[in-house]
Amino acid sequence: MTTNGSGSDDLVQVRDLQMYFPVTKGIIFQRQVGAVKAVDGVSFNIKQGETLGLVGESGCGKSTTGRAILQLHRPTAGEVWFQGTNLVKLKGEELRRMRRKVQMIFQDPYASLNPRMTVGDIIGEPIKVHKLRQGKEVRTRVQELLQLVGLNPYFINRYPHEFSGGQRQRIGIARALAVEPEFVVCDEPVSALDVSIQAQVINLLEDLQDRLGLTYLFIAHGLAVVKHISDRVAVMYLGKIVELAERTKLYSMPMHPYTQALLSAVPIPDPKIEKRRKRIILEGDVPSPLNPPSGCHFHTRCPIVIDRCKSEEPPFIDYGGGHFAACWRARESIELMPGKAEAIIPPEHEIPSAPIAPNA
Repeated sequence: MTTNGSGSDDLVQVRDLQMYFPVTKGIIFQRQVGAVKAVDGVSFNIKQGETLGLVGESGCGKSTTGRAILQLHRPTAGEVWFQGTNLVKLKGEELRRMRRKVQMIFQDPYASLNPRMTVGDIIGEPIKVHKLRQGKEVRTRVQELLQLVGLNPYFINRYPHEFSGGQRQRIGIARALAVEPEFVVCDEPVSALDVSIQAQVINLLEDLQDRLGLTYLFIAHGLAVVKHISDRVAVMYLGKIVELAERTKLYSMPMHPYTQALLSAVPIPDPKIEKRRKRIILEGDVPSPLNPPSGCHFHTRCPIVIDRCKSEEPPFIDYGGGHFAACWRARESIELMPGKAEAIIPPEHEIPSAPIAPNA
């Protein structure tokens, strides 16, 4: 299944990706009694040089999707094509060489850096592993990378505990860029940071993308952050992508009830608009991925559910202009949902831009 038309400018193509984690029973003789369907048939393309935002609530499978694409989790099924190579089929030395081109920025800057290694060792290790520099050139390259992400190059001999959260995340970004990748999965890179630092890191990522020609899969909870950095946005619910569209289309005219509910929860810094908006409250909890509902996975919480939703899974189809949705009532949902258009974020409201501070 193709979600935006497979073309020559597609850098990454994900096809029917599945990531199931087995559930076993027994102590000595373990047998599988089920599977957690963390990612259940996800498909999308990412074009060269673009940023695809991937959003959804906790536990929907966003981070697992990113890790499965990079083969940090080996997928249960599906294909991941990068520059004409199916990453799922790679093993050993071939996979190790490919990792130079695809990298990840992790969510927690406190857990992702080895506290026993200096900044120079953390950033320099992948350079040595892939034999990109030798001897003193490694130290010089590390200092260049620190300067590139807005840190003092003389911090090279310091340890992670000597830095703030924002500085640690910059170190994590420098480590990802050390091997000169083409595709980077940003796994909620700002969610663990103070709000005052988030915009600075977002601006840094955008600047690096322009300077180095990077392609991003940007995973996040915050829809305002995703709107600021992404060219297209995919919305995920319980292991499946339920909507995918160009940024302005998704925010101005969302077609899936779940997307509309997410947008209604984003606060707007305008009291007049906020006062007349009506929050869409989803009742019930997210179903377990161990036993997802039949039909549409969202039907147990959807305010406009019909009988067909409970028995038939809606197809993920293009409703025009590359706006994909998986909903039987996609064309009429915005008029049927409580709150209607008041739930939508006006186009002029985005997160404020902030200058990049070297020591943030």
